[in-house]
Amino acid sequence: MLTEISYKAASQQFRNGNYTTSLATINRLLDVQKDARTYMLLARTLQQLGHKAEAAQSYLLASELGGQHADDNLIDSIRIYFEIGEKEKALALANRILPKITRDPALAYIVASLLMDRNQARLARVFKTVLMRSNELEHMRLGARISLYTWDIFDPSDIETARVLLSRLPNNNSIRLMYLTFSREHSKFDAQERHQPIIDAAVAAGDTEFLRWDGTFFNLHWTGDEHLNQMARSNTPTFSPQMTAIRHQMRHRWSDKIRIGYVSSDLFDQHATMKLIRRIFELHDRDRFEITLFCHTEEKLLRANVADRSQWGTVVTVRDMDDQQFVNEIRARGIDILVDLKGHTTGNRTNIFNMQPAPIQVGWLGFPGSTVNVDLDYVVGDKYVLPDSSKPHYYEKFCRLPETYQPNDPVNRPLAQAMTRKEVGLPEDAFIYASFNANRKITPRMMDVWSDILKATPNSVIWILTNNSDGRINIQKKLLANGVPAKRILFMNKLHFEHHLNRIPLADLGLDTFPVNGHTTTSEQLWAGLPVLTYKGTNFASRVSESLLNAIDLPDMIAEDEQDYLRRAIEFGNNPEMLKPLRKRLEDNRLRSPLFDAERFCRHIEAAYVTMVDRAKQGLKPDHFDIAALPPRTEPFMEKAD
Repeated sequence: MLTEISYKAASQQFRNGNYTTSLATINRLLDVQKDARTYMLLARTLQQLGHKAEAAQSYLLASELGGQHADDNLIDSIRIYFEIGEKEKALALANRILPKITRDPALAYIVASLLMDRNQARLARVFKTVLMRSNELEHMRLGARISLYTWDIFDPSDIETARVLLSRLPNNNSIRLMYLTFSREHSKFDAQERHQPIIDAAVAAGDTEFLRWDGTFFNLHWTGDEHLNQMARSNTPTFSPQMTAIRHQMRHRWSDKIRIGYVSSDLFDQHATMKLIRRIFELHDRDRFEITLFCHTEEKLLRANVADRSQWGTVVTVRDMDDQQFVNEIRARGIDILVDLKGHTTGNRTNIFNMQPAPIQVGWLGFPGSTVNVDLDYVVGDKYVLPDSSKPHYYEKFCRLPETYQPNDPVNRPLAQAMTRKEVGLPEDAFIYASFNANRKITPRMMDVWSDILKATPNSVIWILTNNSDGRINIQKKLLANGVPAKRILFMNKLHFEHHLNRIPLADLGLDTFPVNGHTTTSEQLWAGLPVLTYKGTNFASRVSESLLNAIDLPDMIAEDEQDYLRRAIEFGNNPEMLKPLRKRLEDNRLRSPLFDAERFCRHIEAAYVTMVDRAKQGLKPDHFDIAALPPRTEPFMEKAD
């Protein structure tokens, strides 16, 4: 008996569960008629038989043939491509129906997930609202994550997003971590004091599974515990040690010169990273090293750049390359050492390091800690930020420079020009404590300590740089509640870099923050001649100022602990004359000590690169090593006019 070849017959076979028979009928039917409904039935049949890739293609063909179900067929194609890992294909198809996606939480989740995987959080932001309106936990969590990585201090909807999410899921500590992150951005100390103890209690009870949803960068701002720091992995790529093993087995052609590749989205002269590392780029020994900068800086930021970037090295723009194209570019240039200058900060391209682009891979400068879940051989530090006790908490091996891990640029950074306190509205006769650090670094505990300092030094005021109006209001509210009069609380706004440097010396003492110190901020204060008080930390992020102060021979400003920090700050406030010799030493050491000696630093980091390459050429696995210091200078390393 001949089987009827018709859509009706194939459809009946499908409804009866005879999928193989239905498939045969459909294939014969397509020989004589190709229409949308037949391809849609083909797609449904292939799905039932487990042929997902073919089903996705059939839905796509059905969509392209039009009809009232065209969009639905395209959506089904996108969903299946996403499910089977054909992410680029799914994203390309999604571009055809973007308006509809912004109204469909399930579809928005797919597209936003793909964009986040590609580190395109700004593009994913358009889907935040529809995701937050969904009843699905994963949709809401992704909406909050998008907000977290596209933070806009002028958009109050971001913190409201996190608050609503927590109100709907009040026992979810991963959501609580997100809300706390937003609260730190706006200095919402009441929220921090209410919710942080809940996190601390859970951790103390051994409940740490939720920490994997914490962002690695944001985690540093609430705990200096290195064990907890490496648990935070919400924004990290997929990683296996096998990736490292494969990379180390790959063949590589070495040359007479060592080929260094730096990867960053901060390669413009106004970024904080470039104010540190720019002079190192310029000073690299071109007879021994080839320098390539893999730049994925946003175009709008580059338009403001006035520096000649050709002096830094060969600039290769990779902003619009996908990960595989980026890796191919690195390999084509035969890079020996690939240096990640971003780590787990916004705008990174850490995914490419897990694709074996170079025989030696290094993390340096951008992220103060282990770049978890990323295939790096070494992390660059020094004996202060990376003591031996930290080794168990790092996948990377330690490359320790002799004086400090942080480079500084004394040539392109101007000296502070004299200003008066009157010009910026500061009291002439008061002792001025200052904080120039980002407000997210100022914890409720720091507020309490600073309040105690102020109450013990009657002639003092505190001068705080604020990022936004909410931060200013909340900082003042907290200090007032702690008994500090309003007239002793002063604020400043962000200024152009040169003007900012000029106002720094008007303060008497810079107060550092914990568990995240000032990094570039501390070196800027020391460059401008302002002593900074810190205390010894427990992880990389909380040990940075200790490193910098030692590198400029000012160990007097490193307290042993919080109580010692409090005691010393009060002592300085009540005895301002104690700071005069320290300021004099800062001035004398600025152009003599290692902290701002870019040429000396460059030779040290180059010695580290040579050591890495020598080990690799010998077939040795990466291991911890320290670089020996060059002989001390007996003369200033440069002269600089005031």
